[in-house]
Amino acid sequence: MSHSIGVDVGGTFTDVVLRGPDGGISVAKCLSTHDDPADGIVTGIITALGRMDPSLVTRVVHATTLATNAVLERRGVRVAYVTTRGFRSAIPLGRYARVEEDRYDLRFDPPAPPVAAGDCFEVPERVNDRGEVLEPLDEAAVARVGEEIARRGVTAAAVCLLHSYANPSHERRVAEILRRVVPTVVISSEVWPELREYERATTTIMSAYVGPVMAGYLRRLTARLAGIGITAPVHVMDSGGGVMSAELAARRAVATIESGPAAGVLAAAASGHPDVISFDMGGTTAKTCVIRNGEPEITHEFHVGGKGSFGGRRAGTGVPVKTPAIDLAEVGAGGGSIAWVDPAGTLRAGPRSAGSEPGPACYGLGGDEPTVTDANLVLGYLDAASFAAGTMSLSLDLAEKAVDRRLAGPLGVSRAEAAHAVHEIANASMGSAVHVVTVQRGIDPRGFVMVAFGGAGPMHAARVASRFGISTVVVPAHCGVGSAAGLLAGDLSTERVLSAPGADPVRVFAILAGAAATDLNVPLGSPGVSVTRSADVRFTGQAHDLTVRWSDSPAELADRFFTRYRQVYGIEQRGPIEVVGYRVRVTQTARHSPADTVPGAREPGGPPKRPEAHDASDAAEVRRAAYFPELGGYVQVPVLTRATLGETAGPAIVEDAEATIVVPPGWTARLADDMAVILTEGGTP
Repeated sequence: MSHSIGVDVGGTFTDVVLRGPDGGISVAKCLSTHDDPADGIVTGIITALGRMDPSLVTRVVHATTLATNAVLERRGVRVAYVTTRGFRSAIPLGRYARVEEDRYDLRFDPPAPPVAAGDCFEVPERVNDRGEVLEPLDEAAVARVGEEIARRGVTAAAVCLLHSYANPSHERRVAEILRRVVPTVVISSEVWPELREYERATTTIMSAYVGPVMAGYLRRLTARLAGIGITAPVHVMDSGGGVMSAELAARRAVATIESGPAAGVLAAAASGHPDVISFDMGGTTAKTCVIRNGEPEITHEFHVGGKGSFGGRRAGTGVPVKTPAIDLAEVGAGGGSIAWVDPAGTLRAGPRSAGSEPGPACYGLGGDEPTVTDANLVLGYLDAASFAAGTMSLSLDLAEKAVDRRLAGPLGVSRAEAAHAVHEIANASMGSAVHVVTVQRGIDPRGFVMVAFGGAGPMHAARVASRFGISTVVVPAHCGVGSAAGLLAGDLSTERVLSAPGADPVRVFAILAGAAATDLNVPLGSPGVSVTRSADVRFTGQAHDLTVRWSDSPAELADRFFTRYRQVYGIEQRGPIEVVGYRVRVTQTARHSPADTVPGAREPGGPPKRPEAHDASDAAEVRRAAYFPELGGYVQVPVLTRATLGETAGPAIVEDAEATIVVPPGWTARLADDMAVILTEGGTP
């Protein structure tokens, strides 16, 4: 009997989901260990396994923010950049959009480039955009560059020669020479061979920057799992929602930069609703994504390490990375986000987080700054005696002291008013992320269902949904570990791309499919292996392109492009088009049981179990005071579980195993057949 494990490492908690062969789910939640994430992972897995034999685990799927944190915290390895003679200044010059407060800073200093100017090198060679060699490669110059890189003690090099996507021969030879003295050499034609020299260069640099960090971490994790008896292969979620082997993740670490957030979107997509806005609020950040017809939006370029980008769509707000990624908007608003009063006397919440060390004040681990979690505890939305699946309890006294000392006192307001203001500020921050993925892109959110998960998401979801006229919120079973559950819905897959204007599509697709199949170590044509083809298309003469599903019929391909163009830009446009790039995704479908369509829909040891309906008098037996200003302050509200929910009008609180659901006044909550809690504003769902 085989078992699968999903592991999601967040800024505050590490979530583990264990799924048995019958679809039964058991979960564990423990504090993340930032010095070595593997410590928290092993602790969580041991808890989830209980007395089960670890050798029965046949698959471990992991979502990690390791690559993201390495970029944000500048903890990657030192990288040397090697390019064509005359182009070494492209990276030091870079690009930067002055956003937020930078717009008004007269003494503005741009952020440091991903590679220092002194570590950028150039070699004599030249290839044109058709792949023709205009100047042969000077191999002696390459050898001298390698010696200088080694002399400086630099252990990684990123090589991006002009137009190497059209002819990679020079790049490959440069790599051969450099590898004699430099341990890690990454070339753009292997990482992401697309046109646009700056973006291809930064993608290659980021891969070299985080690759050794990722490789070392995955080796240690595999060894730690083997130490507790788990020898199953370790797979890693990529930014586009696919799953790759640990070996491939180490080689293409840049594809894992948005690994963690992608897993949660898959859980939302598996909820059974076609048009969804996923809302994932954890301890450090909140993330949203639009899912249409059951498929999340995908972008092929995002920016990391910048400000004001809400997940990376705004050009110039960070380092551009060209790799498929689920199109997310992300803000620094989570349960651990610290609330503070700025010098002007204005209350703020986030983006700085208390994380797991020392954590919110109420954790009792040494933190004394109030957070969103502390505010929710003061408001009565959280229960001080039971929190995080029973792994720890909260201190109401410590939360009240932190709110009084840092917020209510300086602002001259009551404790409840200060805490509610923090709650509302967090809602506004998360609302800005929803605005980015919907209204800002011409999408009316009122026709969507919001699917809420994460440890803090269900407490805030209804209030955030109300801001956009979204009348239905779905909170799936095991919502508190939604991202870890979503990992188990991912298929083993990878994507290959090539910019090849005017090339033979049949030949290019065959080459890309073969390379992607090699990446996955699966034979094309075998059962469960599928190939998806797409193309980058643009109007003739335009600079930017859109990705559409491929068709051998030119007319059908054009129609798909026109439809996509109207969807993205809101303009009906027709005219001559050209194909500038080709993409192939090879997928090996995982064997999911019917119960896995909605992660957590089944309880261990049997089919879905829906509790008997209870009337309001049953639900009212347990009550506690919670703060609702529209009702005048603290009021006694029913405290329910999924087993006692039935159909209840707000205000009410539903305490889940890993999260708490707040049902505001004017909303109704009921339990669905798949164990999800459905909230509806203004009436019965």
